[in-house]
Amino acid sequence: MSETPFRPREKLIEKQKLFQSIKKSTHMKGRYDIITSVAIPLGFTVSSIVLIVSPFRSPYFSIFIYC
Repeated sequence: MSETPFRPREKLIEKQKLFQSIKKSTHMKGRYDIITSVAIPLGFTVSSIVLIVSPFRSPYFSIFIYC
């Protein structure tokens, strides 16, 4: 028993050909481009540095050094 598809295959192929025929590059413009290209990677970098450095500032870390 097979399910019927949501859309006919012909319609899907037609849409696929339409989107593949677009030669113009697509990218975000405006202020949202700054959020995606600068703010998010900067946030990841800062949070990674905090997670890497935080065990060294912990008072419990000195216990592991002397054991």
